Amino acid sequence: MTDNNELSINCLLLGKTKSGKSSIGNSLLGSYEFKSKFSPYSLTKECQLCRTYIPQFARRMGKELCLKLQVLDTPGSSHSSLEHEEVKHRIKRALSQQFSGGLHMALLVLRADIPFCEEDNQYTVKLAEELLGPTWNDFTTVIFTHGDKLSETCMKEDEYLMSAPKKLLTLLEKVHQKYIFRDPSDKSLQKERSILTSQMFDYVKNNKYQSLHFD
Repeated sequence: MTDNNELSINCLLLGKTKSGKSSIGNSLLGSYEFKSKFSPYSLTKECQLCRTYIPQFARRMGKELCLKLQVLDTPGSSHSSLEHEEVKHRIKRALSQQFSGGLHMALLVLRADIPFCEEDNQYTVKLAEELLGPTWNDFTTVIFTHGDKLSETCMKEDEYLMSAPKKLLTLLEKVHQKYIFRDPSDKSLQKERSILTSQMFDYVKNNKYQSLHFD
């Protein structure tokens, strides 16, 4: 996890088509690297890895630490032109090729404004289990996109979760209550990156900097 004065986090994005994976990736990187726009079809067909370096991210023994963040964007489930098994195959291959140092966190991207009971979301959870293995939940965090919708309806995060379907609450229990609400309202990419990476780092640190390795 650490090398001299550098911290590393390898992050995988998983989610259904149009959940906002690529947009989350751009926010984490602090720049528009992944294609993200309105369209009637799935934009992401191939896995794409991008990285960024964040200086003075943390301190250790009086020294400033730089964060090396690598983000792997992936095709969504229920893809407009790829079968489920092909999506799984491409992600599995990319994990093995791109993350030689292991995976520290998978972000399971869910839309806060769409009920979790949809079959596509259930498939995404199953995909995480199949890709990451029996300890998938230790390395998975749920991130809710469209969190600005909560603000628009004057709903707080705890109120949202109190009214959430049982399936969603069960998922949050499985991942040890690791979740993030993304609300990009009135935030620059740099500011949002700072907020998201700090939350991610806390979860990685609580997991004792462990990483998953792939053949």
